[in-house]
Amino acid sequence: MKDSIEKNAKATDKFLRSRLSGSPKSLYNAASHLIVHGGKRLRPYMVVKSCQVLGGSAARAMPAAAAVEMVHNFTLVHDDIMDNDNMRHGVQTVHKKFGIDAAILAGDVLFSKAFSTISASRLPAESVSKLISRLADACVDVCEGQQADVDMGRNPKFSSHAQYVGMICKKTAALFEASCAMGAICATSRPADVARLASFGRNLGIAFQITDDLIGAVGNPKITKKPVGNDIREGKKSLPILLAIRAARGKDKRDIMRSFGNPKATKYDVGKAVDVVRAMEIKDDVRRHARRYAKKAASSLNSYNNPAKRDLAALLDFVVEREV
Repeated sequence: MKDSIEKNAKATDKFLRSRLSGSPKSLYNAASHLIVHGGKRLRPYMVVKSCQVLGGSAARAMPAAAAVEMVHNFTLVHDDIMDNDNMRHGVQTVHKKFGIDAAILAGDVLFSKAFSTISASRLPAESVSKLISRLADACVDVCEGQQADVDMGRNPKFSSHAQYVGMICKKTAALFEASCAMGAICATSRPADVARLASFGRNLGIAFQITDDLIGAVGNPKITKKPVGNDIREGKKSLPILLAIRAARGKDKRDIMRSFGNPKATKYDVGKAVDVVRAMEIKDDVRRHARRYAKKAASSLNSYNNPAKRDLAALLDFVVEREV
């Protein structure tokens, strides 16, 4: 599967480079910064494989795949500004390297180019309309999910499991769902097939974010290339942090709460909070929740039996069992 993902990533990157060029060059350098410096291109991979599951080709799906990746990177650029993060993919975030003004414009260009890329594709007009509608709806969901995440962080009350899942369903899973649905649309007009692939993407997206939150809470940055402890300092009510706070007692709970939602928490205090969460061995519980959604995703593919279906199914283990 790794070879398949890498091959698709190279094809996607080539297509992206053809679309993300122009003047002023500084704008497109900022827009391409995160794309150039990493990423597995999972969402474009899902677009292409969902198309292939239904008999379509990678070439037919590529404009939609590139559009999804542009939107994904647009959300990363703006998310890093909101969270004031310094690093992503092991390099400076866009706003740290190019400045906030350039980063906002870079995000806007990525967003706009995504829709112009679909519009310029050679797909039938009806398919183009459906693709644009799917991606636009996903963008709205992502914004609503991001705001829900912010609101949950500001609310002194702790969120329920259902509130957390509802938030990540929009913030993350919406674009996974759109990726698979758009891949299906590139290959077919059958609503049942589009719905099945969309369901796969939605549940995979939930499993992905649950695992990603585990990495954000207790991951090893040397392995994951992602900062650890920021979610605690920012007061993010992710599943791993919620489980840890509810289970902690005495000094352990005080060590977590000293940094939780405290932007002035020292690096030492955040490190202590991370150590407490790690020691609580919540990983198995978090992965159990992720695997439950992965199982739902797998069931959506039961109607198919071809190499592309097996590639999609292999994503489930890849996503849920990521090393932390």
